[in-house]
Amino acid sequence: MAFAREFAVTVTRGGTVVSRELTTSAGIPNALSRLPADLGAEAEAQWAGLTTAHPPLQLGERTIRLDQPQVMGVLNVTPDSFSDGGKFLDDPEEAHAQAAMMHEAGAALIDVGGESTRPGAAAVWEGDEIKRVVPAIERCVAMGAAVSVDTRRPAVMEAALSAGAHVINDVSALRHDPRSLAFAAASGAPVILMHAPGEGEDLHAGAGYGNVVFEVFDWLRAARDRAIEAGIDRARIVLDPGIGFGKTMGDNLALLNALPLFHALGQPLLLGASRKRMIGALSNEAPAHKRLGGSVALAMRGMDAGYQLLRVHDVYDTVQARNVWRGLRDAALTDFSGLGD
Repeated sequence: MAFAREFAVTVTRGGTVVSRELTTSAGIPNALSRLPADLGAEAEAQWAGLTTAHPPLQLGERTIRLDQPQVMGVLNVTPDSFSDGGKFLDDPEEAHAQAAMMHEAGAALIDVGGESTRPGAAAVWEGDEIKRVVPAIERCVAMGAAVSVDTRRPAVMEAALSAGAHVINDVSALRHDPRSLAFAAASGAPVILMHAPGEGEDLHAGAGYGNVVFEVFDWLRAARDRAIEAGIDRARIVLDPGIGFGKTMGDNLALLNALPLFHALGQPLLLGASRKRMIGALSNEAPAHKRLGGSVALAMRGMDAGYQLLRVHDVYDTVQARNVWRGLRDAALTDFSGLGD
């Protein structure tokens, strides 16, 4: 018995759907052959992207496999984080304990950030940001953790990599500073490029979408191509649809329901939905520290969609959910392995 999976071959112009054809994998070649000539190569590339097997990320002595969901733990060393109120900045030992707990709980990567990017957050001088993140990165590296730095500034990127960080996680997709692209390319570090509509200090500004899913898709494709043109190895580019950044509740839900589409970009994908405002809005305005259930639910949405990295605050619970999810998946594959075509 075989299960035929349908795919939609959709043509958009400026975010507007021009045509849409449903077909099976067997019918894809014919469907693609009927597309306008100027779309052929891109359509073939996107179809290939849906089945791309991504090689592991080698981060120092740590190898992060991308054939299964991996958990990235969030460590904010800021005075105004929406999720932890700055407690990890005020007490370095508590920050170290939090990092150790995430590492021991199974975080494949610890994401250290020294600037809040919530709406209305005050701008941070890069010198202060460096003072915040470097000690935390050094402590994480000393315990054997792989580390990413969550920053938009090349000076902070440089200081973080010198302190032992392995990955650049830029919520502006290397647009905030014109020097970022060249620095990231020269560093050879993997980069995470996130969608956000705003430029300058306010990443949430300028929102307003005709079709949020297709517009975010096209935006990330352009960000990927810009990074490749600057000399960043394509195999070291991770893309993030940017849940919560300049997006309404409806926009976020639309993106979450369309997560598998982004595999057509041919890159490893990251989902960062942990403790987001939308969870509170769907849960009687639950505050950030009471959004565990919703955060795990969204992480599992990412797992079902095949996302390789899940950026979360609650590592232990998400790793446990991932392990159970993986057990169910593996058992299901085994149960159906004896069925014929």
